[in-house]
Amino acid sequence: MARVLVIGGGIAGSATALALHRAGLDVEVHEAHPDSAEDLGAFLTLASNGMRALAQLDASAVVTALGFPLTSMRVLDGTGTELAHTPIGEAGDPLLQYRCLRRGDLSSALQAEAARRGIAVRHGARLTGVRQDTDGVTAHFADGSTATGDLLIGADGLGSTVRRTALDAVQPLYAGQFVFYGRTDAAPVADGDACITMIRGSGAAFGVAVSPKGEAYWFARVSGDPLSAEQLAQSSPADRREMLLPLLRKDTTPAADIVAATDEEILVTNATEIPTGTPWRSGRALLVGDAAHAASPATGQGASMALEDAVILAKCLRDAPDTESALTRYEELRRPRVEHNITVSGNISRGVHPPSPTTRGAAPSRPGEDDLVRLLKWDADIWT
Repeated sequence: MARVLVIGGGIAGSATALALHRAGLDVEVHEAHPDSAEDLGAFLTLASNGMRALAQLDASAVVTALGFPLTSMRVLDGTGTELAHTPIGEAGDPLLQYRCLRRGDLSSALQAEAARRGIAVRHGARLTGVRQDTDGVTAHFADGSTATGDLLIGADGLGSTVRRTALDAVQPLYAGQFVFYGRTDAAPVADGDACITMIRGSGAAFGVAVSPKGEAYWFARVSGDPLSAEQLAQSSPADRREMLLPLLRKDTTPAADIVAATDEEILVTNATEIPTGTPWRSGRALLVGDAAHAASPATGQGASMALEDAVILAKCLRDAPDTESALTRYEELRRPRVEHNITVSGNISRGVHPPSPTTRGAAPSRPGEDDLVRLLKWDADIWT
């Protein structure tokens, strides 16, 4: 069996390891963090396409034990008037419903599942360099240790060391917005009804989902110049709350009261993206997930796209006659879809309105949407 080194044990890395293991490859994960905890205060939504990918990894039960489902979306304007209330995703299938959960919880659960299946997961392994030759690829770590394999997968996120050292590729760029994330169990809102509410505010785009226990998970996207490194690193939750509240109080929506009720769990980050056309591969090193195609969070597809990557890559390596053909096929299948997401999400963040679709009221589909179910189906050959 080919030996694959996965650098990064987050969502993309752990899912990739699960997929490669299911495809019969010898895989090990190297994670820089000393344990599985990361970004426990941030949350995300997994869309139905991401949940479908998890199902192909036999990992649905691991994830549906976390968070709560979302089956509809409500849209409000700055006065609090409801503009729309529509179903989202494949709401009729409990395994494919959108799901709201903490990023760190998802990452930890996938890591634990990988370890349960016998996949080696090494913590505290901070990559410093990658060396390739005709016989394989070697990862060098800060503690002086090394690991050698036939293929190295860089699943180490926005600040990817694999991208910097093995590909010398462009680094992420600011996407036009900074984003706040928060959680409170003291918000003046009713218990969850499996609905995410999106508010088109005058000072910020706001979204909130409330769990059955009454926990409100919210985000706010604010357009403007990027926050400085000092603002990102040194501001307190109270500082971040007071930075955001004046923007929300311009409108008559629940957003300001929800944020005002949030004490400690408030994060802020600059939205970033990787330009389309950036290389994903150099020899035996390949990037996946945010390391390859990070998009601004406006479409909420980052984690779901990474989960798709995992399944498609494993199937390509399983079904192709050789590694070169497999990685070429992988890029052919993935690049149009994920780069469409980068473009659409970036347009939303920058307030750029794309041309109207031909059909009135219909949003353009992502490339490959019609084929996605077939491509993700584990037993279907990736070449047909």
